[in-house]
Amino acid sequence: MKKDEDFGEWYNDIVERANLSDKRYPIKGMNVWTPYGWRIMRQIDQFIREELDATDHDEVCFPLLIPETEFQKEKDHIKGFDAEVFWVTHAGLNELDVRMVMRPTSETAMYPMFALWVRSHTDLPLKTYQLVNTFRYETKMTRPFIRVREIHFFESHTCHVDYDDAERQVDEDFSILENLMDRLCLPYLLLKRTDWDKFPGAYYTVGIDTYMPNGRTLQLGSIHHYRDNFSKPYEIRYENAEGEWEYVHQTTYGMSERLVGAVVGVHGDDKGLVLPPDVAPFQVVIVPILKKEHYDEINKAAADLLSQLKKAGIRAHLDDRDDRPGSKFFDWEIKGVSLRLELGLHDIQNDVVTYARRDTGDKGSFPPTETVTSVTSILASIKADMRARATESMNSGIVIIDSMENIPESIVKFGWCGDEACGHALEERTELNILGTPRNDETFQGRCLVCSRETSTVAYAARTM
Repeated sequence: MKKDEDFGEWYNDIVERANLSDKRYPIKGMNVWTPYGWRIMRQIDQFIREELDATDHDEVCFPLLIPETEFQKEKDHIKGFDAEVFWVTHAGLNELDVRMVMRPTSETAMYPMFALWVRSHTDLPLKTYQLVNTFRYETKMTRPFIRVREIHFFESHTCHVDYDDAERQVDEDFSILENLMDRLCLPYLLLKRTDWDKFPGAYYTVGIDTYMPNGRTLQLGSIHHYRDNFSKPYEIRYENAEGEWEYVHQTTYGMSERLVGAVVGVHGDDKGLVLPPDVAPFQVVIVPILKKEHYDEINKAAADLLSQLKKAGIRAHLDDRDDRPGSKFFDWEIKGVSLRLELGLHDIQNDVVTYARRDTGDKGSFPPTETVTSVTSILASIKADMRARATESMNSGIVIIDSMENIPESIVKFGWCGDEACGHALEERTELNILGTPRNDETFQGRCLVCSRETSTVAYAARTM
C-alpha cells in the first residue's frame, strides 16, 4: 500500500505491520498498546514530565470516576460533552444514588479539590499535571491513536492570581510545546479557535494542528485560558494580600496519543515507520554480516559497538538473530529505527563501520574509534532534517484562496470579517472546518471571503482527520 495513493489504508497497514497497537480487543476503539508502541509513547511521556517538572509543575493522579453532581456544575462544559461521556450507573447489582462519569477530561474532577487546596495568595500559582487515560464515546470511524474511545492523555491544570498571570502561563505552555515538537520533528500551527469551536467553558482556546500528507489537519492538543469561568462554579477562591477574597484565573494544556499518530503519518514512508531519534525505542540497530569462519570475530566487534553506544546513553540494539541480513534490514525499516550499523568481515578488514540512515537511505562509514561521536552527529542531522522536511511539507500545503470554488485538499487561508454567520456559511458551503485565526498576528489586508467586507483578519481552514 502506497502512502500517496491511499493514506488511510497505508496508515492502518503501517500501524499493524510495525506492531504499534492491536485493535482486536473486544471493545471498539479501546485498543491494546503493544510493547513497541508503548515504548514510543513512554518516551513522549518522559519528555512531557521533564518539561513540566522543569517549569515547577507537580504531577498528580486523580480518580477515574467523577460524580454527576460535580460534573454538572459548569453548564457549558457538560453541554459540550453530553454525547461523548460513558456513565457508570450500578455498583454490582445496586443502582447508584449518584451516577458517575468516566473521566472525559479532568476539570470537574480536579476543581472541587482545588477549592480545598487554594486558600491564600501564597498558594498561587498552583501548577499541576497528570498523565492518565480519558474516555469519550467516539462515534466516527475509529483509527489507532487518532480516533479512539480510551485515550492516553496528558493534561496540565493551573490556578493564578489574575488574568495576566494566567496569560504568562499560556506563554510558558507554548515554550513547552515547542520543545516537545522539536523532539518529535513535527511542525504545527497555533490557531485561536472560533467561539463555537472553543473548549466548553473556556474563555479562549488555542488549537495545536499539524499537517498530514493527505492534505488534512490533525489536532494534536490545545491550550485554554479559562479566566474565572470554572473557579466561580467550583468556588476556587483565595485571600489576597489585602484580606479580600478573589476568584482564581485558570489554564489548561492537553495533548494525547495523537502525537504517536502524527509521528506515524507525517514521517512514515512506503517501507514503514520513520521515527525521530528522540522517540525511537532503538535509535540504532547493529546488524552483523556473519561469515561462518569469522563468526566469533564479527560478533565480538558488533558487541563492542553495542557496549560503546550504550555507555554513551544511546539506545542501541544488536540483532543477532539467526536470519539473513536482508530480512533483518526489512524488519527494522518497518519499525523505523533511525540508524542501521552494518559490520561484516570486509568492514573489519578496512577498519570501518558502515551505516544507513532510515530517513533518507543515505549510506556511509566511519572508523570504529569514532563510533559514539559519529553516531551522535548523524542522529542530530537526522532529527534536524526530519523536522525541516516536515515543515517544508506543511508550508507548501498552505494555500491562500479568494473563492469558495474548487477548494484544494489542503490548509487554506483567507480573509474573514470575524462574523459568526460568515464563518458558518463558509463551513457549510465548503465542508471545511475553520481552524481559527493565528495566535500570533499575521499581516493581512483584503476582503472577507463570504461577505466581501474589508478585513485585516486572516483565518485558516481545512478538512480534518
